[in-house]
Amino acid sequence: MSAPGRGRRLRGPQVAIAAVSVLVLLFTGFAWRGVDSLRSNIATAGALGLGGGSDGAVDILMVGTDSRTDAHGNSLSQAELDSLRAGEEVASNTDTIVLIRVPNDGSSATAISIPRDSYVEVPGIGMSKINAAYGATKENKRLELVESGASDADAESQSTEAGREALIESVGDLTGITVDHYAEVGLLGFVLLTDAVGGVDVCLNAPVDEPMSGANFPAGEQTLSGADALSFVRQRHDLPRGDLDRIVRQQVFMASLVRSVLSAKTLSNPSRLSQLSGAVQRSVVLDSDWDILQFATRLQDLAGGKVKFETIPAVDINGVTDYGESIVEVDPAAVKKYVEGLLDGTADEQDSPQSTAKSTLDPSTVTVEVANDSGIDGLANGVASSLGQLGYTGGTIGNYEGSSLSSSAIQAADPDSDAAREVAAALGGLPISFDDTLTGNTLRVVLASDYDGPGADGGVAAIPTTTDAPTSAGESPAPPIDAGSTGPACVN
Repeated sequence: MSAPGRGRRLRGPQVAIAAVSVLVLLFTGFAWRGVDSLRSNIATAGALGLGGGSDGAVDILMVGTDSRTDAHGNSLSQAELDSLRAGEEVASNTDTIVLIRVPNDGSSATAISIPRDSYVEVPGIGMSKINAAYGATKENKRLELVESGASDADAESQSTEAGREALIESVGDLTGITVDHYAEVGLLGFVLLTDAVGGVDVCLNAPVDEPMSGANFPAGEQTLSGADALSFVRQRHDLPRGDLDRIVRQQVFMASLVRSVLSAKTLSNPSRLSQLSGAVQRSVVLDSDWDILQFATRLQDLAGGKVKFETIPAVDINGVTDYGESIVEVDPAAVKKYVEGLLDGTADEQDSPQSTAKSTLDPSTVTVEVANDSGIDGLANGVASSLGQLGYTGGTIGNYEGSSLSSSAIQAADPDSDAAREVAAALGGLPISFDDTLTGNTLRVVLASDYDGPGADGGVAAIPTTTDAPTSAGESPAPPIDAGSTGPACVN
């Protein structure tokens, strides 16, 4: 992970959540068809070399930028900048990169996060963090144009286009898809959207007090808006996996925001729809060939439960280059297989007459105790954290007090219960045994030295790796976050 930043370096985490504007517009735009000004007032960008592929889906690249202007080039007011806690440094790195895959029939959508430190081949630059593809290319092109006599305005416009094209090509090379549409979102959009829906519900497994981000919240469910919501989603220090756990926060926040916008209290409220429309107009840039409202009509039957949030697999989240730069190592072949498998899995689920109904178990109704019998410090906390991210209620965490076990297991009052089966599956297929000291939906996970499932990597939740990548169509290396759940998933 990148080393902890100070002061002005807090810019990056803020950028990382601005892109929710496009997600909300895409998944709820059908409700805004009567807002005539929305179509005519969205800023656009052309000549990006989009489309031309045929892979069974519409693929949308959504990025967040640290812009001190709105989408139309107007400077933000000092009050708006202050509300963003943006600091003074301005850069062009894209610290949120999300690929949205929508099957051609519009029946589902998967938003795939790409960690900003993913080390990839960038055209014209070579190996680099993917979040620098836009900014480094733009600055190189801008200097070239200025030195050749171009005006500042022309240099800015042409270099921005070059930066966008470089990022689009880098994402395409990494994932194996052809980007069909492009959406870029400024920092302001996050606060405007969050406030427009009256705040967004979140849930924390434990209280947090982290001064770098300003995150200071109690445990449990709560509704956040404005600057507080920014602090929640930008925190990456004091999290087990740093930026990757921050991505999880972004995803659960986006799921909760989509759920809020799809609720009757928003869709039936003309004032809130107008406020949402204004937020999008001020903060979003789309490619010029995309009529997003027409596209959104194809998604009008898309329920929240068909909106999933995933993250690409990684080889090493703590990678380091030969010159000492912290990176996330990725294997493009594994990423391509994973991205393709997500779409294939969606199609298989839709088309197969034998597909089974998904479980309706609410994980928050299941309490999971975690007992460490492995001798590995921190293992129980890591596994408990992984289960908490899936929405399970945390129980007692500590050393195992029973007779030592040679292999890890789930203990339950009813070994055949859905709760026991799903927790066992989430932890890699652990065996389940009967324990008469437990009651109802309370389970105990006993961790022996053989445990290598989620949370086993040094006592923290494990990021999917190339060995975890899909081995068959539709297999996911990590449980997706679902925008259709009844409440926010609890996170660190």
